[in-house]
Amino acid sequence: MISKQQRRNKIKARIRGRIAGTAERPRMSVFRSNKQIYAQLIDDEAGRTLVASSSRGLALAGTKSEIAAQVGENVAKKAIEAGITTVVFDRNGFLFHGRVKALADGARKGGLKF
Repeated sequence: MISKQQRRNKIKARIRGRIAGTAERPRMSVFRSNKQIYAQLIDDEAGRTLVASSSRGLALAGTKSEIAAQVGENVAKKAIEAGITTVVFDRNGFLFHGRVKALADGARKGGLKF
């Protein structure tokens, strides 16, 4: 029997085999824990994080999905300030549903294209 974590890691490896971020079009990686949600824009060629945002550092209120949307808008605002307009979305093995989708929609609303 394969565990939930092993299944997610298998999907994650398959996704990462197909996508990679550059300085012009970084990879937007999303991590979702039970309580928090994190997003970062990564330049895989240089191996460094360009922009990051999470629900931990912000004093946000609302449901988890509303908070995820606010984190998406926040990461988009930081990215545009850094001169980044387009990204490659990496759902990191999570289903594109619920909080992950809310974060993506928030980032689109904030001005990012992917």
